Parts: sequence; structure tokens; C-alpha cells
Amino acid sequence: MRRVQRLSAASLAVVTAAATLMIGAAAADARTRLTPTCSQAQLPLPDSHCQPGALNAAVTQATIGSTICVPGYTATVRPPTSYTNALKIKQIAQYGYSDINTADYEEDHLIALELGGNPTSPQNLWPEPRYAVGGGTAAGKDGVENKLHSAVCSHRVGLAAAQHAIATNWTTALSVLGL
Repeated sequence: MRRVQRLSAASLAVVTAAATLMIGAAAADARTRLTPTCSQAQLPLPDSHCQPGALNAAVTQATIGSTICVPGYTATVRPPTSYTNALKIKQIAQYGYSDINTADYEEDHLIALELGGNPTSPQNLWPEPRYAVGGGTAAGKDGVENKLHSAVCSHRVGLAAAQHAIATNWTTALSVLGL
């Protein structure tokens, strides 16, 4: 009987320690949500201080024929979902989104991979709402990325101009570039 009591006491200690850790983690998460470090004021754009965009150094105007303009290129540089999902959770808290359902966000590259954006830099990835916010959606940005990619690969627009336009304001990038 004593052995059972000792095991129970030991089990209770383990459970208590685990609960304490969970409560501490939840409190830290709540503090993060209460004091966001990135602003939602620029939506549907990311906070330019948190995500100014970042480039893939291997992609230049001279290399587009062997990088971004090759079918299937983005699959060779796209980071694994284990990386982007963990970053999405962290950044949802940094933005202070009240909706914390990760399915409602696309961990999106500000400068798209097909435009030579850095695949893994947190400065180029952000939790973009899938629903309409401030006149734009993640799906709407995807259409802009595709048109810019086509224009760059057909040499109607320079790579640097397309990267700058999408990083500055994806909602106006096409009109700024005359597309």
C-alpha cells in the first residue's frame, strides 16, 4: 500500500510541475497577445517594420532564366511547413490578431518566391489573413504575384522593379508598373 502512495505522490509532483509549466507558458502567450510588436494598421499589407521583405541572393536579373523562370523552381526553395507553421503561430501573436486560428492565415512571402523573395527570412514571411481585410485577401495577392512573375519572365518588367513594387504595396504593384 505504501508503494502505491509513493507512486501517487511522485505522479502528483510530476503533474503539478507540468501544470505549472503550462500555466507559465499560457501566461507568457497571453502577455504576447496583449502587447503585440507588429501593427495591423497597414492591413492588407504587413507591418513594414516587422516584414520589410528580404531577397534571395541567388536570384538576380542575370539568373532568372535558371531560377524563377524555370517551371517548378519555387518547390526547390519553399521552406517546410514545420518551419512556416511554427513561425505563423509566433507571428500571429506578434500581430496581436484576435483570431488565432492558424487556418485563417497564410504564412506568406511578402516578396514571392517566384519573384526572388527569401524563402526563410522572418522579414519576408508574415501571417496574411485569408479573409478580406483592408481591401485585400491572400488569394488576391497570389494573383498579383502570378502577373508580376509572368511580366518578369517575359522581360516586360525588370526583376528589381517587380520586387520593389510588391514589397512596397502589393495592392498597387500592377498599376505602378503599368500592368
